[in-house]
Parts: sequence; structure tokens; C-alpha cells
Amino acid sequence: MSDLRLEELSASTAAAANSLTLKPGQEEFVQPQTYAVAESDVKPSSAWTRVVLDGDRVVGVIVGTFDEDNADEELRSAIWRVHVAGDAQGRGVGRFAVHGLADEARSRGFERLTVVYEPGGEVGPEAFFRALGFSVVRETQYGDHFAALSL
Repeated sequence: MSDLRLEELSASTAAAANSLTLKPGQEEFVQPQTYAVAESDVKPSSAWTRVVLDGDRVVGVIVGTFDEDNADEELRSAIWRVHVAGDAQGRGVGRFAVHGLADEARSRGFERLTVVYEPGGEVGPEAFFRALGFSVVRETQYGDHFAALSL
């Protein structure tokens, strides 16, 4: 995994991004309930979607949002999705993707990056985000965690 790079989602990478397979049990963590509620407040023009390529192979995708005018401070600079192919997990792909989004947020003048995820489980995202330095800010009404990373 030494040839990682981020590229905008395109017609040539969309099919591979949409067909990434996760490790067994991770499907239940893909879209917490709060995303569906919160996404209705996000402007489509604020979406930042990138694929992670290792050589020519799509091994991950990250979707973020940047909307400095969002009424909810936690949604101004946020990760919406980060998926890494099951066979590429544990090799720094997710870390690379999140760092790329954090660099973009920093370049746009944001001081923190947030994420919402369902806590718990051995295959859930909680340990990943904690290892990257995210700290839980609050629990949502659905039991998901809002976490933030200072940039």
C-alpha cells in the first residue's frame, strides 16, 4: 500500500467504489440513523467525494462535507462516509483517506472535523476513529456518537 492517492470520484471509478466489500459484520455500521436525518440539512454542493487508489485499484472511498454556514456546527466540516475494502483494511487506507479530508478541511479554514458513528462492536468504526484522535463530543438521540478531531 505504498502507492496510495486520492482522486475525485469519476465515471471510471464509481462502479469500483460502489462495489467495495467490507469485512463480515461491518455492514451494520455503514449508515447510522442520524446520517439520514442530518443529510437533509446538507447542501449537495458541499459534498467532497474521493476514492482511494492503490495503484490502479480502488481500495476505499471517503465522502465529506464542508458547509461553513450550516446551522449545526457539527455538520460544517464532517465525514459522511469512509469505506475501505475488507482486504485492504489494516494497511493505512482509512487513515490516509481521513488525513486527506482533514488536510482539505484545514486548507478551507476549519479547525475541526467531525464524524457520527454507531459505537461498539469488534468490527465497528469506534476504535478506528479513536486511534485517529477523534474524541466523542456527544451522543445523539439514536445512540450514535458525534466525535471531533481538532485540526
